[in-house]
Amino acid sequence: MASFIIRRLIASIFVLFAATFLMYILTAISGDPLEDLRQGNAPNKAELIDARTKLLNLDVPPPLRYFLWLGGIFRGDFGVSIQNQSVNALLGNAISATLTLVTTATVVAIILGITVGIISALRQYTGFDYSVTLMAFLFFSLPIFWVAVLLKQYGAIQINNWLADPTISIPVIIIVSLVAGLVWMSLLGGRWRRRLIVFGISTVATAIVLTYLSLTQWFADPSIGIVVFTALALGIAFGVTAISTGLRNRRAVYASLIVALLGVALYFPMVNYILNGMTIWFFLLLAVLSVVVSGAVGWFMGAPDRGPVMRTTAIVGFLIAALIALDKYMSYWQAYSNSSRVRGRPIATVGASTPGLGGNFWVQGIDLFTHLLLPTIAIILISFASYTRYSRASLLEVMNQDYIRTARAKGLTQRTVVVRHAFRNALIPITTIIAFDVGAIIGGAVITETVFGWTGMGRLFIDGLAAHDPNPVMAFFVVTGALAVLFNLIADLVYAGLDPRIKVG
Repeated sequence: MASFIIRRLIASIFVLFAATFLMYILTAISGDPLEDLRQGNAPNKAELIDARTKLLNLDVPPPLRYFLWLGGIFRGDFGVSIQNQSVNALLGNAISATLTLVTTATVVAIILGITVGIISALRQYTGFDYSVTLMAFLFFSLPIFWVAVLLKQYGAIQINNWLADPTISIPVIIIVSLVAGLVWMSLLGGRWRRRLIVFGISTVATAIVLTYLSLTQWFADPSIGIVVFTALALGIAFGVTAISTGLRNRRAVYASLIVALLGVALYFPMVNYILNGMTIWFFLLLAVLSVVVSGAVGWFMGAPDRGPVMRTTAIVGFLIAALIALDKYMSYWQAYSNSSRVRGRPIATVGASTPGLGGNFWVQGIDLFTHLLLPTIAIILISFASYTRYSRASLLEVMNQDYIRTARAKGLTQRTVVVRHAFRNALIPITTIIAFDVGAIIGGAVITETVFGWTGMGRLFIDGLAAHDPNPVMAFFVVTGALAVLFNLIADLVYAGLDPRIKVG
């Protein structure tokens, strides 16, 4: 494997050299970086032109200028822009903004797309499958700028108006409850009697919850509370165990329940004392600690087969810790919404943060969330469609293989057949798509960044091209090209991990 990696890296270096050379030449001959100065009326026009010419080495032919730029790259210096700004600083700010915006959306889109695609494949030719197919093609066909504008109008302006008096009308309760009933009925499937029972229970339960949220004005001052938290923690324990190991594995069930009860016992100390005065590093430390402690519970409870139990309890512990953090964030929602900078309109439409907001760790986190909400939804809606279709098609192809029929003939449960045998091999083509999308993650979402006012990698690239400024364009190209090569290499290694028939060598 080491020789394979070295060969790929050496070949990738030569590819990057050739690609950057061509890109630099094309950028250099695409326009004149001195055009704005030549068209200006400044009294010292000649001095300004000479200064920029020396700054960007414009008196050197483009092929030779490329090697001057390449020498700076070896020193870790991407040069300066035509405004005499450090490209390293511009690149750092752009990467930070892009990672904040696009990474979250892409991760959520991958998880939701694969999950829904798998369920759709398992419910092939049902109402749920047809509904998912319709939504996938609809979202895939929507132009991103139109989705962004609609989200601004109905996801921000109208929602902010509603939050002034967050009561849910009776017609809305009825419609949402019926839709929820249909969704749960389609998900669980079964005979018509079972479907009707599921439809009735889920519809009534949704109506009760929405009525309670409306009467208590929950959206004005949201919270989870110990009762709901306990129910959710137990639900997470059973749900994750059912998917990971199956409920027949009693050691995994008991270990997950112990982790859930630990979360319930720590709820009040965490929310009222430990999470006060939070910093980002302490927050990350607590997240890691929750996974480690939960995994340790699985290790002690899981003998002799500790691996699956540890994995299950680690996931349960992480999700329960995230639930506690969510409740803490909710406790500051009213203070954030009523602050003088927000003025009762918390869902933001432009920018990455509220200027001059201040506040503690939790308030800043809410502010970041409200600014990420709409652009994240826009990207998810567009990306969700492709992941759903690829996941569905890949799993359907795998489910028709001979070894799946053999596994079923051996008497293995449906969960074991799908999770342990089919899902792993179905991930191989999806891994290819994800590897290609990583370059797009760092490359930024140009239209989304423009509509929502984010200055990320996409804007850096477009602004550099518009100004005929080669250094920012090349910085963008080097970063995205290197990451594309790296993650395609990682994808090749993941193939070997997913399918033992594939040998890396």
